[in-house]
Parts: sequence; structure tokens; C-alpha cells
Amino acid sequence: QVHLVESGGGLVQAGGSLRLSCVASGLNFGSRAMGWFRQAPGKEREFVAGISKGGGGTYLIDSVKERFSISRDNTKNTGWLHMHMLEPEDTDIYYCAAGNSTDVYTGLAHYDYWGQGTQVTGSS
Repeated sequence: QVHLVESGGGLVQAGGSLRLSCVASGLNFGSRAMGWFRQAPGKEREFVAGISKGGGGTYLIDSVKERFSISRDNTKNTGWLHMHMLEPEDTDIYYCAAGNSTDVYTGLAHYDYWGQGTQVTGSS
């Protein structure tokens, strides 16, 4: 059975930092791209960042690319979203997802498995 478990969310003042972790089990983590998404109540889930299976390719959306980074360690079946200079607008539930391909895609349909989400709140 596949599990993706996020951790590391929390409440942080504007300008602060968080590191989200995603630990995968039950799948060949290193053969899949990985993505981070976020979703606010009543809104669609939004792609934030992705990393290719080997970590050599990354893509982040414009609103976060100067503040966030993404990394992974396939030997630990773990990926991370490093969040800096957090803003109130970053407040959302953040989800990690395992892709159904080796490269990064932004669409939800390109991801098979999802974690349960972790709340990130940036306070002003």
C-alpha cells in the first residue's frame, strides 16, 4: 500500500521559513517525479514545485521560485519543500504527490499518489 506522509507545516511569521518533508513508502519513489501542491478552502489545488526522478530537473511557479526550493533524497524515499520569506499569501494546505512519470508536470493528472496534507500559515 502506498503512503505519502507530509510533515513540517506550522504557523510562522511573515518572512520566516519552514521545511516540509514528504516520506514515501510502498512505491518505487526514485522512479517517479515528485510534486508539491497547495490548496485553500474553496479553491482548486495548485501546483507549486516539482522535481524529476533523479533530482536533476526542478520547476517552481513564479510566485515562489525566488523564495522556495525543492529537493529529494531517493535513498531515504524523502522529498522536501524549503520555504523561505513566507508571506500570508502562502497560507494553504500543502500536499506532496508522486508522479506517474519521470519528469515534472504541473497538472494534477500527472500524479498518482497524494499525501494527507500539512497546514502552512504565514501570519502578518
